[in-house]
Amino acid sequence: MVVGLGTGSTAKHAVDRIADLLNQGKLKDIVGIPTSKQTHQQASSLGIPLSDLDTHPTVDLAIDGADEVDPDLNLVKGRGGSLLREKMIEGAARKFVVIVDESKWVPYVGASGAMPVEVVPFCSKYTQDCLQKIFEYAGCVAELRTLSGGQPFLTDNGNHIVNLFFKSDVGDLRAASDAIHRLPGVIEHGMFIGMATAVIVAGESGVTVKNKP
Repeated sequence: MVVGLGTGSTAKHAVDRIADLLNQGKLKDIVGIPTSKQTHQQASSLGIPLSDLDTHPTVDLAIDGADEVDPDLNLVKGRGGSLLREKMIEGAARKFVVIVDESKWVPYVGASGAMPVEVVPFCSKYTQDCLQKIFEYAGCVAELRTLSGGQPFLTDNGNHIVNLFFKSDVGDLRAASDAIHRLPGVIEHGMFIGMATAVIVAGESGVTVKNKP
């Protein structure tokens, strides 16, 4: 089985568990495809066999967390900066299972914070301004993600991240996605539209599973 290994605090626990089950002999013939350098390092150190999409273009199952989940199971991902690799690997998966706590549920995409967009470093300020203009109707504020010293945050691919903050619902997500992708400086955005097969939600009342509509 080829498994996409997500990135972030929730996915880290899933990777640890996969390694435990492999070591106990309860899982066999597992090949992991990590969605970030961080996850690659973790999985490699735990002895999980690893590969990539070039060798295994179809992923049987991808497991990851999310920054937001809306009522239709659309996601915001990538606040950790790994959105491009996550979307490539999880988009190649037959099943994509998302694990979150109930605080991640939102009424609309972008309701709780940044919706990240990965952009090329060349004239990233120009791309940032264009992104903000596209979503003026939603009160968008676009900000370049920076480190504590003020220098731009770099993704695993050497690109910049522009965070989009919305004051209201952007509306049609596919139209919003198309508008973002039409900008030449954009590489990918953090809206994962219709990609999740199921979302597992941990809350005070227990664990619930939401399946794709």
